Amino acid sequence: MLLEIDTQNQMPIYQQICNQLILGIATKKLQPGELLPSVRQMADEIGVNMMTVSKAYTLLKNEGYIVTDRRNGTKIAEKQTLASPFQERFLKQLELLLAEASIHRVSENEIQEKIKQIYQKFD
Repeated sequence: MLLEIDTQNQMPIYQQICNQLILGIATKKLQPGELLPSVRQMADEIGVNMMTVSKAYTLLKNEGYIVTDRRNGTKIAEKQTLASPFQERFLKQLELLLAEASIHRVSENEIQEKIKQIYQKFD
């Protein structure tokens, strides 16, 4: 999986890597057990520093999205369970997004429709 890094984006590159891998897992472009490139390979492929990829992999590993085995490399983890830290982070981020939507006068119906459209990508 070749990631697309936007160096002009204010989002840190490690976060772009995390986000794209999470989207790849959710859309089933990346399957449980699928081998990811090594940190060095990924850094070379997308043209970033190895420490940037290492930071992304560490965050994804800590969140349970990937697993690392010295012998077999880094793989996509099996299905996730609903962990408490995720729930808390999800609710905080959702609250902030809904607050911004309210400020911009996005209706509840519009929000629900967008959620349905986006969620269909993950089925």
